[in-house]
Amino acid sequence: MAEAVKAKASRSADLFEAALQRRLAERGPLAARMRPRSLDEMVGQGHLLGPGRPLRALIEADRLSSAVLWGPPGTGKTTLAHLVAGATRRAFVAMSAVAAGVKDVRDTVEAARERLALEGRGTVLFLDEVHRFNRAQQDALLPSVESGELTFIGATTENPFFSVNGPLLSRSSLFRLEPLSEAHLLVLLRRALQQEGASADEAALALLARLAEGDARSALNGLEVALALAEAAGRQAVGLEDVEAARGTRALRYGEDEHYDVVSAFIKSVRGSDPDAGLYWLARMLEAGEDPRFIARRLVILASEDVGMADPTSLLVADAAARAVEFVGLPEAQLNLAHAVVHLANAPKSNSVTVALGRARSDVQELASGEVPKHLRDSHYKGAARLGHGKGYVYPHDEPGGWVAQQYRPAHLEGRVYWEPTGRGADVRKGPSALQAGGKAAPANARSQEVEPGGDVPGGAGCG
Repeated sequence: MAEAVKAKASRSADLFEAALQRRLAERGPLAARMRPRSLDEMVGQGHLLGPGRPLRALIEADRLSSAVLWGPPGTGKTTLAHLVAGATRRAFVAMSAVAAGVKDVRDTVEAARERLALEGRGTVLFLDEVHRFNRAQQDALLPSVESGELTFIGATTENPFFSVNGPLLSRSSLFRLEPLSEAHLLVLLRRALQQEGASADEAALALLARLAEGDARSALNGLEVALALAEAAGRQAVGLEDVEAARGTRALRYGEDEHYDVVSAFIKSVRGSDPDAGLYWLARMLEAGEDPRFIARRLVILASEDVGMADPTSLLVADAAARAVEFVGLPEAQLNLAHAVVHLANAPKSNSVTVALGRARSDVQELASGEVPKHLRDSHYKGAARLGHGKGYVYPHDEPGGWVAQQYRPAHLEGRVYWEPTGRGADVRKGPSALQAGGKAAPANARSQEVEPGGDVPGGAGCG
């Protein structure tokens, strides 16, 4: 009796699922209805799915082991998972990290173990948006993936070296999916028009492909909106005006990867004295909603790191822009940020301060620290004179030139030169400082001690 009830419930569930899929095929978004049903229908990713290429061979042979599919939105990660589901003899379980938790993972693992023991069938777990899982949730997968009880396929738009646990990533093959070319997007758009029984001007399709920036889903969504607009206006074919009107639905891609990459490009453009490139990346960050205070901090750091003594006023300009962001706020403060970008990009460049600090830190870390010379020690407290503190110190302002030659460092560091001006702009020795030049430059790796563009202290991890 119980078995009959269970079988009836299973048939009902199958009928419900079939009815749901029919409705989705009729009414679902165009991008979902255009999802490829075979590897031959896939467009793009030839480096992975072309004849004889690794991922295609593994899928066709049903020998795909645990893998991470990494790529921008709309490049086919979820579609590939569905194709694996259709090609494999193993059980296929799809799950979204947005909604799933550790309990769901453990239930899936337990079911996979039972299935393997009783039926001799393996299980493929597809975890979409795997970067949404925290470290503990990802760790729950490790034992089953390592033992082979479960084949894990994760999809992510974020850099897996940052977002996926090292142990899980090391047990998985990494496949990088690339943005689709405009030619590939045009193939998809024409295929969609044929399926919908519609038409469009070639110029309109070209604009859709360009605006999509390699994202097939974005291109098809844009076409779907443009089709609706053309139909509402009584036009037989989608035209440029429909695509222009539909482009308001476009969202600028700016995930965690894009954040670091765009900031890196921004810093390198200003460092490279290209104000136009700097303004472009600034505009892109602002359009994507980047925190203007973060941008301002980067400019303040860059003013000392990459312009430095070549134009000391650059630090004042960058600091003024940062204060304006706090005082004025957006949208007006974008002008202050643009002002600082142009000034810094146009200024002469020198990293002599960055190199000098690196050399000084290397000496502090690698050489004996030495005692503070007695004539430089604090002599303002009672008893200091009896210790000889301050004895022999010459007050420079008492000298005719405002300078006197005397020891300012431990004896074994005298003559070590940290700051070597480049001669660019104002980056030169002046006055008494020029009289002290001529010592031996302290050896140091300038890059190793730079203030990295992702951190606010020397040696901080960054993206520049």
